[in-house]
Amino acid sequence: MFKSILIANRGECAIRIIRSCQEMGIEAVAIYSEADAHALHVKKADRAIMIGPDPVKSYLNIHRIVNIALESGCDAVHPGYGFLSENAEFAEEVVKAGLTYIGPSPDAIRDMGSKTKAREAMIAAGVPVIPGSDGALADIEEALVCARDMGYPVMLKAAAGGGGRGIRRCDNDDELRENFIVTQREAMAAFGSDELFMEKCIVEPHHIEFQILADQHGHVVHLFERDCSIQRRNQKLIEIAPSSFLTEALRSRMGEIAVRAAQAVNYVNAGTVEFLVDKDHNFWFMEMNTRLQVEHPITEAITGVDIVAQQIAIAAGEPLPFTQQELSHRGYAIEFRINAEDPKNNFLPTPGKITRYHSPGGIGIRVDGCVYPGYEIPPFYDSMCAKLTVWGLDWQQAVNRALRALDEYDIRGVRTTLPFYRHVASSEMFASGSFHTGFLDQYPELLDYKAHVAREDIAAAVAVAIAVHAGL
Repeated sequence: MFKSILIANRGECAIRIIRSCQEMGIEAVAIYSEADAHALHVKKADRAIMIGPDPVKSYLNIHRIVNIALESGCDAVHPGYGFLSENAEFAEEVVKAGLTYIGPSPDAIRDMGSKTKAREAMIAAGVPVIPGSDGALADIEEALVCARDMGYPVMLKAAAGGGGRGIRRCDNDDELRENFIVTQREAMAAFGSDELFMEKCIVEPHHIEFQILADQHGHVVHLFERDCSIQRRNQKLIEIAPSSFLTEALRSRMGEIAVRAAQAVNYVNAGTVEFLVDKDHNFWFMEMNTRLQVEHPITEAITGVDIVAQQIAIAAGEPLPFTQQELSHRGYAIEFRINAEDPKNNFLPTPGKITRYHSPGGIGIRVDGCVYPGYEIPPFYDSMCAKLTVWGLDWQQAVNRALRALDEYDIRGVRTTLPFYRHVASSEMFASGSFHTGFLDQYPELLDYKAHVAREDIAAAVAVAIAVHAGL
């Protein structure tokens, strides 16, 4: 097993990895930019090393990160998610330096990172894929021919894309012409490649992803599914495990396909196979994420498996400690991404100083956070403050527990998504447990919520009113 691991990430992601390292008796070494000097992951790590002055480029400096890992005596590197986590060049440089990369091979990252290569690999393995173009589109003329052959609506997608970026729905020729160049520019800016491909648009599908683990000895298992259908502009907001939409037969079938997809590319370590499922339970492969997912805590909640610890053990050459038959899931888990954003203002980021922070607790509650009272949320990074995960024996208990936890959660100084989530979780639509990717578009009234007033604020106002009335 490793003695020391460098974590090439920041914020709540780095803290999550630090915790598993410390539980396994492994030294956790963090890196940070000047802007992150007071970040919580710096305080939680066993050691923390300043990597550079630039708030963003510092975390993307491959050679600097590898050199720090070597100089600090680390024998492995964990990329987390975001930043360099799906960068094949980074994985290659880590391995070339004689260090262990805690993740899949550079070839797997590269092949699955290309949506066109991934489609080809899945087709060869007999995995159902969404009808689409044969490889990257040469130009708008080829795109028009392809769209007319498939029939509108279609989805334009960045071939090197991920995370919901570089995706545009087109309902006719005019929209396709308008979106083609725009999507190319988005793809180039986000991924360094303007290659696009096209898929048939599955209207109001369920976004279902299966968590897989694969060791170096040929064993591959899945840890069941997550329903990530509650999204805004292809960005996930609330995730649920397991999905109430899947039957046991469909769950078993999709799990087998997810395992087959990983085996088809000789995948090793943790990964996620993502599917779209229509109302008739037809499903298609969408993409494979070659990293730890933001929403992994809900899978941990229903299975009891520490996915980060398994990543580390797999990278160290250890076999999986369980078979598929030994794995099971229990209850329901829901994850809310608590972002410093204003939902009423088009989810605009709201960086600033946290003046008060109180997280919820109690049975079935987990908070993965990176903020504290007095912390200044910098404007340079993702706006996530924390992830709230709740678990219940059944769906109703999970919803009730979510309502209680969201009501307890108190973050002040910046606007957050908390009041929006309180409104969503208390709605009849959410209580139904049935979601598709058009959920928020179908119920725009969910954005019409009132600001939350904490109980202590009410008590304080009452006390002031009494004092004024008494002439004190």
